[in-house]
Amino acid sequence: MTIEARYGVPTVAFHTDKFDRVVRSVAAVNGMPGLRQVFVPQPVVGKSSAELRAYVDGADPLTGRSVMQEVIEGLTKPLEADPHVAYDRSTPRLVEPDTDENLHRLFLENHWTDCLPIVLPTEDRVAAMFAQTRRKPDEVVGRMRPTHFREAWEYTVEKVAVNAVMAGARPEYFPVILALAASNVTARGSTTSSAAAMVVVNGPVRHEIGMNAGTGAMGPYNHANATIGRAYGLLSQNLQGGSVPGVTYMGSQGNNYGYNNVTFAEHEERSPWEPFHVQHGFRPGDSTVSVFTGCRSTAYTFALREKHWKEHVRNMLRGMDPHIPPTLLLDPTTARQFIDRGGFTKKDALIDWLYDSARMPAGEYWDYQLIQNYIYPLATFGEEPWASKLKAAPDEMVPMYRREDIHVVVVGGETNPYWRIMGCTYAKTVSVDDWR
Repeated sequence: MTIEARYGVPTVAFHTDKFDRVVRSVAAVNGMPGLRQVFVPQPVVGKSSAELRAYVDGADPLTGRSVMQEVIEGLTKPLEADPHVAYDRSTPRLVEPDTDENLHRLFLENHWTDCLPIVLPTEDRVAAMFAQTRRKPDEVVGRMRPTHFREAWEYTVEKVAVNAVMAGARPEYFPVILALAASNVTARGSTTSSAAAMVVVNGPVRHEIGMNAGTGAMGPYNHANATIGRAYGLLSQNLQGGSVPGVTYMGSQGNNYGYNNVTFAEHEERSPWEPFHVQHGFRPGDSTVSVFTGCRSTAYTFALREKHWKEHVRNMLRGMDPHIPPTLLLDPTTARQFIDRGGFTKKDALIDWLYDSARMPAGEYWDYQLIQNYIYPLATFGEEPWASKLKAAPDEMVPMYRREDIHVVVVGGETNPYWRIMGCTYAKTVSVDDWR
């Protein structure tokens, strides 16, 4: 689109057929519904050069026409005027009165739910949310979109309240949900790798609304944890313009984390280190939410063994994809073991060790598909630290991650020192107090 629109160069975009609806939708919302598109079969991963050449020499699976003929025509024939395309992005503020059964069906059929039962957002229920914030119902909270290829949609306090009610959240949770909405980070990203989000809550609000940081904190055992995370998912899909498989959501397998986006409170009182939000510039008495994206991989183990714990942790780190940095989710018992075994009295010292330990041969690093897709172009343009890695010999050990991308959060009830690494990317921390 950029080459065609900015530079006026005739362009034909190649895609696999699974992306038919989404690429046409993206072209349309960017004002170029007539952009020339050609499709080949899926998959292309793992195919030989001969098999890929057969795709190009064969027929477009959607039109049945020769792929190369479509390319030639796209590059040589004048671009026809784009047809006028009108979009109604709005949803009604109110729907017509009806039975509960019919209203639930209406919400489900319009893709306004996560396909689980909802609490119907009546005016009284939505108004109860407003009582928990000084912000006005028509005040803009933020803007969100499923990918950077799409336009960002703007939404108000009232729109966020509607989704909070639908999720079953209590009014006292609303400032936390508003802070999540104000992050402008979607929990319904359209990546094909089926990523979900993770939310960590810090500060006094944890106790004020009864969140769980102990036993079962990451499971379905706490109303605030469950419904706040669900509200974040619902507001993301509804207020970013939708999340429909094949159109605005392309996660090939999907991700069960998406139902409540791994939402929990950090166990600050049992942590031997400073809370996560303090690391990011907030005071201990501030209430915050921290958002992580790209949750799609984990590694776990039991405690830290006396003899080979360093090797065990390195093996866990090596088992992660180097494109997605690690966040250690430590039971308080394990956090103290990192001090007892490794002497990491400061969290920064542990992160330094993790950065130095997570290494692999440069040849292996550059062979990862996501590194090729996203990091290699940055390296070729001289961006560090990747440019230096590109110069390394194939057998030279290079860091898998940037140090600033590695994080540690303490959560759990100390019933046993199991712990895990979540592959995810820290996005930002937002004040809850600003939305009271």
